[in-house]
Amino acid sequence: MATAPLIPRLHLWEIDDQPWFPSFLRAYVQTGLTHAWTVHIPILQPSSAATIVAATLRRVLGDRVSRHTYIDFCAGAGGPTPFIERALNKQLERSTTTHTVPATASAGVVDGESKAASESTPSYAAVADPKAESATVRDEEEEDDVAVDFVLTDLHPHVESWAAAAKKSDRLTYVSDPVDAAHAPADLLRRYSGKEGNGKGIFRLFNLAFHHFDDDLARSILKNTVETSEGFGIFELQDRTPTGLLTCFAFGFFIFLIAPLLYWWSPLRLFWIYVIPVVPFVLVFDGLISCLRTRTADEVEALLRTCGADTDSWEIQSGKEQFLWPCGNLNWIICTKKTT
Repeated sequence: MATAPLIPRLHLWEIDDQPWFPSFLRAYVQTGLTHAWTVHIPILQPSSAATIVAATLRRVLGDRVSRHTYIDFCAGAGGPTPFIERALNKQLERSTTTHTVPATASAGVVDGESKAASESTPSYAAVADPKAESATVRDEEEEDDVAVDFVLTDLHPHVESWAAAAKKSDRLTYVSDPVDAAHAPADLLRRYSGKEGNGKGIFRLFNLAFHHFDDDLARSILKNTVETSEGFGIFELQDRTPTGLLTCFAFGFFIFLIAPLLYWWSPLRLFWIYVIPVVPFVLVFDGLISCLRTRTADEVEALLRTCGADTDSWEIQSGKEQFLWPCGNLNWIICTKKTT
C-alpha cells in the first residue's frame, strides 16, 4: 500500500463548474485544458500527455487492449479522448504492420521486371502455396481487428464539438443524448458491447474527471461500471503532492508563454489571457483545487470495494508517468476484471 499523501482530500468547488461562470470563458478554459493534454513541448516533454495515456493503455492492457470499446463518460467538449484514439490506433497499426509480409514480390527488379510490374505479380511462394496469396488480405483484416473504437458521452453533451472531432476519424463516435455515468443506458451499452455491437467489452474512461465526483456519486458510478463494463481507466494530470501543486503554477506560466502560438488567430482570447487574465487565473486556481480533490489509487480502491457490487474478480493497477519536466506527472489507475 502506497504512503498516504500529507495533504488530506478536500472536495472543494472549482470556478469552471459554477453556473455563474460565463460560458464563453468556460470554453476558453476547457480549450486550455485540452492543450494541456495535447501540446508537446520538445525537451520539456517526452510526448503529449494524451499520447502517454494511449501508450499506458496499450502497455497495461497488453493483448486485451483491442478487445474493448472505449467510452468516455465525462467527455466535456471532447478533451483528450480524440487525441488518445488517434494515438492508440496509430500505435496498434504500427505494431501490426511491422509483422506484415506481402505475398507478392517487391524487390527493385525481379527476374528482369521492374518493381512496378512485379508488384502485381504473385511471388514464387504464392504460386507454390495458394494460401500465401491471401496472407496480405488476412494481414489487412488483422489490422482492422486490432483497431479500437472510442465514444464520447457526457451528462451535458457538446454535440457540435464532438461532431467536428468525429469527422477526423472513422473510429470516433459520440452520443448526442445526455448520459449519466451512474446510470448508463442499457441500449448504449448493448450498442457498443458484444451483445449487439462489435463483440468487444466496454472500457470506461475518466480523463481529468473522476476527482469531480463526491464519494457517494463515485461509488454509484463505480457500481454501474462494475456491473456493465469490463474495465475502467482514471487519468489525472495532478495529485495531492507539493509537486502536483507546483505543476499547476508551471501550467499557468506556460499558458502565458505559448498562448500567442496557440491563439494568434483570436484577439479576444488573448485579451482574456493577457489584458484581463481570467483564463490563466481559473486554470491555476481550478488546478490547485483539483489537486486537493484527486484521490490516490488506494482511495479509489476503497470506494470500489464498498460500492455495493461484487468486485472480487476485479484487480486494480496504478502508476505515474512524467509528461512535463521537472514535476508534471500523469497519474493513472486502471481496473479490469481478472483474466482466467
